[in-house]
Amino acid sequence: MKNTFCLIASIICFTALSAQQTDLPAQHDRWKIMPDGSIEWTIDNRLPHNEHLEMSGEKVALWVQYGVNENGQSAVNRTMVFPTFRLLPVRTIASMMYNVTDDELPRFLVNDKLLKAGVYNAAAVTGLPEKVTGIRQKGILQIRSEIGKDRTLLLQRTLFPSTDKPVAIEKWVFTNAGKQPVKIEMEYLYRETKPAMARTTPVQHRFVVSTLNEGLRTVAPGDSVQFAILYQALNKNNPLATIDVNHELDARQGRLSNIVSLMQLETPDPVLNTAFAFAKMRATESIYKTKGGYLHGPGGLRYYAAIWANDQAEYINPFFAMLGDEVGNQSAMNAYRWFARYMNDEYKPIPSSIIAEGDATWHGAKDRGDMAMIAYGAGRYALTYGNIDSAKVLWPLIEWCLEYENRKLNEHGVVASNSDELEGRFPAGKANLNTSILYYDALRSAVMLGKLLSVPKTQTEKYAKQAQAMRMNIDKFFGATVEGFNTYRYYEGNDTLRAWICSPLIVDIFDRKAGTIAALFSPRLWTADGLASLAGNTTFWDRSTLYALRGVLAAGETEKAMTFLRYYSQRRLLGEHVPYAVEAYPEGNQRHLSAESGLYCRIYTEGLFGIRPTGFNGFDCTPRLPNGWNRMALRNLHSFGNVFDIVVSRAGAGRLNISIKKDGKEKNYLIKEGATQKVLL
Repeated sequence: MKNTFCLIASIICFTALSAQQTDLPAQHDRWKIMPDGSIEWTIDNRLPHNEHLEMSGEKVALWVQYGVNENGQSAVNRTMVFPTFRLLPVRTIASMMYNVTDDELPRFLVNDKLLKAGVYNAAAVTGLPEKVTGIRQKGILQIRSEIGKDRTLLLQRTLFPSTDKPVAIEKWVFTNAGKQPVKIEMEYLYRETKPAMARTTPVQHRFVVSTLNEGLRTVAPGDSVQFAILYQALNKNNPLATIDVNHELDARQGRLSNIVSLMQLETPDPVLNTAFAFAKMRATESIYKTKGGYLHGPGGLRYYAAIWANDQAEYINPFFAMLGDEVGNQSAMNAYRWFARYMNDEYKPIPSSIIAEGDATWHGAKDRGDMAMIAYGAGRYALTYGNIDSAKVLWPLIEWCLEYENRKLNEHGVVASNSDELEGRFPAGKANLNTSILYYDALRSAVMLGKLLSVPKTQTEKYAKQAQAMRMNIDKFFGATVEGFNTYRYYEGNDTLRAWICSPLIVDIFDRKAGTIAALFSPRLWTADGLASLAGNTTFWDRSTLYALRGVLAAGETEKAMTFLRYYSQRRLLGEHVPYAVEAYPEGNQRHLSAESGLYCRIYTEGLFGIRPTGFNGFDCTPRLPNGWNRMALRNLHSFGNVFDIVVSRAGAGRLNISIKKDGKEKNYLIKEGATQKVLL
């Protein structure tokens, strides 16, 4: 009777929510998608408005706070982080970092009058006025303004990081759209700052702000002039670089274009297509060239030249295996190799994070389930990447992590851990749902991977039995009625809904999907910004929303998932804080941490297209083609040891056609909607 009552309650909640799906908050886009795939904010009367954005190269991250005041003037605040210029004491956050405001820029004069581009100082009150007309971005930030009372002098500022040098660049181009020549001057500036030698390592660092092409120019009608400001890190191992601004801009655009060309999403919805392209850029640009090789870093002014068991091993690396970016895959393998260095015979835990280019570790949040995170990500990565040699490198790490977690099973047969990926921000008990879910899926991957590597049959059979037992124990221990929903408790004693009840859905555990999905999209958890971490609390972390959207698609609730995916994508791409998935709020004020963008892409690869890696050259495919779409595609995938396209289209009478295109050849599979097809390449 109790189970029957719970099921009825869940169905009632689920049905009620379905009727309310159209009651999502109205969206008022500030940005729009442009024909070249960028997004643009055309300045209107909704002022003031302020924003922040991060862009990354191999040696620098550029975080820009920008905005337009009520008078239409710009304000720009630049923060440069240099991940490989390390400071003391050794800490995660000890990257050299400097901030430069508008007041600290060289002065610009137009016909001997001070230009008021932004707020320089009190003298600017008598200068020429600036009116911002538009701001555009696509991995490069461009701010367009009109100068002077007649507004015939046009200014375009372009901010971006160098692709491979420790320098951020701000390019200023003035165009004379009037009928008379204009004199324009940028004053010379060279300003150098040095942290104390005792605070830098291994040698003393310097930070230099300098001008390029400074001086006085006369600009004829219809002509333009270019100036630049450089923000550069130096030391005796990294001398002052000679910078060709236009070459650096071309290199930045080339890197972004290459990322966009890989794994292209094609759907009838331009917002989803564009959000996917932007997510690929943010996820993949944030890779730093350290002394230990390429390393992905989340960013956000704090997390550089370091790796984490969740951000890298669990979130982003399986995405890199699907994308096919060479630098991304190098960073993934480096991350797993770094973690593997800490394997030991005593089965003491691998640190949650390896920091300072590999020189130190951080394990301050106790046992977060890190070994489950590593094994889950490494198993999926090895299968998806499709390279047997790489898989052989990863296998000992996977084995070790699985054994570690096996030794952590409690009397209920689930994994004991005294923390989770939120590191004590919310209660997680002595055993949390998320850790056991990741361990379960890691066991599933290990069965498939072990067979491919010809490990003893007894070992893969052991993993299969452990996975079966874990699935049963997850339901027995965590399965519960919480706030009237037939779903999961996050830990023993938990009686309030939590966002991570979505976890079972991403690993194909659908026993409680109706109640779980109803709970996720109920007013108790769903907010204007996605899932609240804890029902009734205003805190949100995008990562759980991204997992949930992927899981709901995998569970076959396509229309429900798409309603919320469209809403979320529009808000993040075109709303008030754009253009990427964020980390959290209020903590970090919605920083654009890059691994979350990888999770956004996995909504499509693993949710919408239903790709579950099963072998070096094959996968299970359970596509979910939304109503109103006749077709969707992923183009130019570099995974499973091949380069291929996957196209899903309607074939009539409740059927779908899956077309795999490779090397000019095409293979088609006809399936019923909701069915799973094994694909071999």
